[in-house]
Amino acid sequence: MQHLSSSPSPRWATWLNSTHVIRVLELVQDLIVISLCIGLFSFMVMQLREMFLSLLPPLNLPQVTSDILFLLIMVELFRLLIIYLKEHRVSIGVAVEVSIVSVLREIIVRGILETPWVQVLAACTFLLVLGALLVIRVWVPPTFDGIDPEQQISRRHRSRFVQELAEINSNLDY
Repeated sequence: MQHLSSSPSPRWATWLNSTHVIRVLELVQDLIVISLCIGLFSFMVMQLREMFLSLLPPLNLPQVTSDILFLLIMVELFRLLIIYLKEHRVSIGVAVEVSIVSVLREIIVRGILETPWVQVLAACTFLLVLGALLVIRVWVPPTFDGIDPEQQISRRHRSRFVQELAEINSNLDY
């Protein structure tokens, strides 16, 4: 039986296991999300300007409707990024809402009568699945309100591992 070495681990191994690396990676990730927020906000401002210019005569109602729905999608995506910055998680509800609005925008822009029936059927099925996801997520317990199932499982495995090591050590002592 091989004895566990008590020699110190290499410096790079302890550096990689430290919380400093995790903090740096989270900071980089937050900077990426912030840059996405700034870019998305800038794009929304440009799109808003274009929408107001399209309101000038001659009025193209389908284009205005498409622009408004596109802006609503951008606002929801911005909200999704803000939630991620605050809570470091992707909100399933907001993501599903963005998907629903996106599908409805495509149906409205293309026109339901001009869309092939197979695509309409696929869009309806997709919308039903997304609606079911919205309903189901109400019954699913939250994983980010102080309850982290991965941490609980990891803690359980660690305690089991420590228990096994203690048993092995007690057997070696005899």
